[in-house]
Formats: sequence, C-alpha cells, structure tokens
Amino acid sequence: MTATKKLLTAAKPKVSEVLTAYLKQCNEPPWTSYFIKYRDVQNDHFGRSHFNWTLPHTGTNYHILRTGCYPYMKYHCTKRPLQDLSVEDTFFRVIKVLNLGLPMLGYGLAARFLIRHVELVEMGEGRSPVPIYFLYEEDKGSEY
Repeated sequence: MTATKKLLTAAKPKVSEVLTAYLKQCNEPPWTSYFIKYRDVQNDHFGRSHFNWTLPHTGTNYHILRTGCYPYMKYHCTKRPLQDLSVEDTFFRVIKVLNLGLPMLGYGLAARFLIRHVELVEMGEGRSPVPIYFLYEEDKGSEY
C-alpha cells in the first residue's frame, strides 16, 4: 500500500464507528435504515450480512442487516435482544455469492436516483462529519 493510500484510509472513519455514532446521535431509535458511500469510510464490516451490534455506552443491541450496493452500503438496524444470527448471516452471504451480487448492484444504481435525504453523522474529536443517505427523511423514534 502506498503512503498516500495509507494516509487517505487512515483519515476515514470505520463504518462501525459511523454506525455507533449515528445510533447514539439519534438517541437509539427503534429502527433505522440508511445508505453510506464506500468512499467515505473504511469498510470494517466486509463480508458481514446479518449480525448483532451492541452499543458500548448503554449495552443496547441492534440486529444489523447489511449489504453492499455499489456505490453504497445499505444498513437496516432494528433494536432487538442479542441472539445468534450466524445461520442467517451465512445464508445471506451464500445468496449474494450465488447471484453474483447483481441484484445489489442494481439496488445501488437505483438508489442513486431514489435518495431524497442526507444527514451528517458527527464523529466528534475534531473529525469531519460523515454523510449518510436516506430514501426519505425518517420520523426519529417512530416504531414503524
């Protein structure tokens, strides 16, 4: 890896940091669903499709359904009790491999035209905010 590429990667937050910061910023909503651009973050969730995400400051757990849909990653987060999601994670990964990721590429291309709302996730510590994208503005705290 070149020195320039290392510097550019080091300046980007991890997608896991953005996920945690956004859930905290929204006061731990019951659910949320957003897109984030690959170019804005380091993808430390590569290969994960369905997994638990526990917030360190409160212990609140979310089930995360995640997929790549170039040029975005799509996150759907639902507040749920901790549970073993390894079977579902493997199932979704196998489906993505079998269909060569083509449906997700189509989803990403369509999202470029359907996204109507952008929010900034504050990363703190003097770091730049990260934009995340929505098909429509969410009603924060709504159950549905």
